[in-house]
Amino acid sequence: MYTFLNIFFFVFHSCIVLFIVFGWIWKKTRLANLLLIGLTAFSWFFLGIWYGFGYCPCTDWHWQVRMKLGLYDTSTSYLEFLVEELTGLDVSRGLVDIFAVSFLVVAFCMSIVLNIRDLKKKKTKKKSREKE
Repeated sequence: MYTFLNIFFFVFHSCIVLFIVFGWIWKKTRLANLLLIGLTAFSWFFLGIWYGFGYCPCTDWHWQVRMKLGLYDTSTSYLEFLVEELTGLDVSRGLVDIFAVSFLVVAFCMSIVLNIRDLKKKKTKKKSREKE
């Protein structure tokens, strides 16, 4: 069961990361993307007050599963772990954090701008239909 959960968290958490970075691109996923970015920022910065900057429940759960499998990861960041697992490169936590926050800010800005644009278009269409 723990082997399955380890694979599940690896895939699930990686998909979350990809969705946060790219989910704003498609109109149908923009609102969900914005909500997930908000939850991530809340976790990183608010829960991070108590658990450490960048805290993520998914990472916490994944680490618990990996410990049950006897895998004790030295990285404290899921993104650092992901980069090292996928590329074999030993990257610094500080560098990963800089990229992570940068990508989160860019994705947040894109999501906000495009969600506002979509909302304005929707209101404009509604007004034009009411006039007819």
